[in-house]
Amino acid sequence: MNEITVIETPLDPEAEQLAFRRGRPASGAVVAFVGLMRDINEGASVSAMFLEHYPGMTEKALEKIVAEAKSRWAIDAVRVIHRVGELNPEDPIVLVAVASCHRGDAFRACEFVIDFLKTRAPFWKREQTEAGAHWVDARESDEAAQARWHSPS
Repeated sequence: MNEITVIETPLDPEAEQLAFRRGRPASGAVVAFVGLMRDINEGASVSAMFLEHYPGMTEKALEKIVAEAKSRWAIDAVRVIHRVGELNPEDPIVLVAVASCHRGDAFRACEFVIDFLKTRAPFWKREQTEAGAHWVDARESDEAAQARWHSPS
């Protein structure tokens, strides 16, 4: 079972992880990643961020990423919750949780989903800094993280 949600309300990752874990007696592992808003980016202080997305397209992109992960590893379930709207430093932005019989599959699938989410899901970030607001470009490090999944391991 996959659960993909884009929300404008605060995200409670601990409550979401607990709810995700319950009712999965066959799953021997749950791996979760929580992405937080930082107060600094490329050396500049960031006081707030606004995340936009393309409704419908975003969820389809996330579903495709999860489907790819499920085709690569033995996964019981995946939950992806991503915030949009106004965010402040330390706010949770994203939760990716993966349940599997074995930890190795859960770890690899979780990392794969977040790597592809950062490069393939249609989200746009506008940061507020001392110099004003500006749109954030894609990072080369995110592209490199995603590209490694195409290489033989």
